Formats: sequence, structure tokens, C-alpha cells
Amino acid sequence: MASDQALTYTSYLKLDQILSAQQPLSRGPDGPEHDEMLFIIIHQVFELWFKQLLHELDFACVRVRASELGGALHVLKRVRSIVKVMVSQIDVLETMTPREFSAFRDRLEKASGLQSFQFREIEFVLGLKNRSVLSRYSEDSQAHKKLVKRLESPTLWDSFLTFLDQRGYKVPTSILNRDVTEPVEGSDVVVSILERIYRTDAAATQLCESLTDLDEGIQEWRYRHIKMVQRTIGTKMGTGGSEGIPYLQATLNQNAFPDLWVVRSRL
Repeated sequence: MASDQALTYTSYLKLDQILSAQQPLSRGPDGPEHDEMLFIIIHQVFELWFKQLLHELDFACVRVRASELGGALHVLKRVRSIVKVMVSQIDVLETMTPREFSAFRDRLEKASGLQSFQFREIEFVLGLKNRSVLSRYSEDSQAHKKLVKRLESPTLWDSFLTFLDQRGYKVPTSILNRDVTEPVEGSDVVVSILERIYRTDAAATQLCESLTDLDEGIQEWRYRHIKMVQRTIGTKMGTGGSEGIPYLQATLNQNAFPDLWVVRSRL
């Protein structure tokens, strides 16, 4: 039966739900701390972008695996643009001073950005698999179930290896059939294939460069996030009892696609 109410901008975008989802916890004589609203909205927007990134990365895997080069490049360009927007949003968050954050930080209790299961999903689809991450979520939670599915699924790099093999580069079966629950590791064989591509295959080189752009973009996001945290809390322990800056710095130079960085020394 058709709805009696006409579709509107508000109902289509579910704005009533979205705009009521900001609930500051701080309290004072004049109400919640002013900057808590900014903190909530920025992080909610990050999570919406994470959702879109996963949507696009899944599509990119399909396009790459199907050797639809033009479509794959188009999707990866969009992914890179989204990452750039996410990085630029940190500029807004950095308008909040350390004292302004401290005014409501204790209300976050055990909540921490480390609990963002969507960002862990992004890491997993890029090949940065880490089974120990699952321990942060209860086994009956949706977050745990989603991460297990990601852990057991091929990555964007696995789709790329299939693309190379279908293009006639004869990727060894042992690499094509690798254990996808393990992180992507470097391979001299693959680096040699990439060297050939950069020297002789302009179209496939474009895909290599798009993947490198993505990898660099994620590292740029990590760097800006680290500096934002450092600027806001210094060397204090992170929220939720996390190590804060030391933990974040340990993740900074993780290459999702290590072979694409190694090959540059051979060209």
C-alpha cells in the first residue's frame, strides 16, 4: 500500500533521526560544554565517511577483480577524494583547544576511537589484517561479526593480484591462494611483475598509482590524526585507557600495499 505522506527532503534523508543523534553528556551551570557538540558531530561525520569508504572499497574490489579497469580507476578516485575530505575535517577539530577538550573529556569514560569497528573494517579490506582486534568487541556484537567476515574475506590487494593474473602476468598460485586472514606481505615475485608493468603497461600502471594514492592517503589521515591528538592531549593516556600517542605512532608507517612501495627502488 502506498504511503499517504509524500516523500520530502527531511524524510528521505531521515533528518529527524540524524539531527537528534547529538547528545552532549557534559553539564554545567550554562548547559553542556560548547565544544562537545563539535566533537560529536565531527566523529559522527567520520563514521559516515567510513561507511561510504567501505561501500566504495567493496565496489572497487569487484571492479578490479573483473578487470574493469576504467570503472576501478573511477571508484578509487572517489575513494581518494573522500579520504582528502576526512583529512581536511581534522582542521575543524583542531580549532578546539586542549582546555576546551578537557572540559568534557572525562565524560567520555571508556569510549575511544580505537573502538571504531568501521575503521578496522577499512584496514581489513586494505589488507591490514590483525586478528587480535576482534578481542575489543563482544562475540555476540554486530561489530565482531562484521570484522570476522572482513577477516575471512579477500582484500583489495587480492583482487589486484587476480587482475594481474588475468592480464597475463602469471602470479604464482601460492600467492593467489594465500591465507586471506593474514596481513598482506611483500613478495619479490610480485615486485618483479610490478616492475614490468611500470616499464611496459601504461594502463595497469594507472591502477598501481591509484592504489598507491590510496595507501598514501590513509597514511596521511593517520599522521594528521596523530598530530591532532598530540595537539589536544599531549602525552596523556588516551581515552578508554589506550596508550594514546605511542599506539598511534606505531601504526603510522604501515603500508597496505608494500610491494607498490618497494618497486619504486627498481625503476
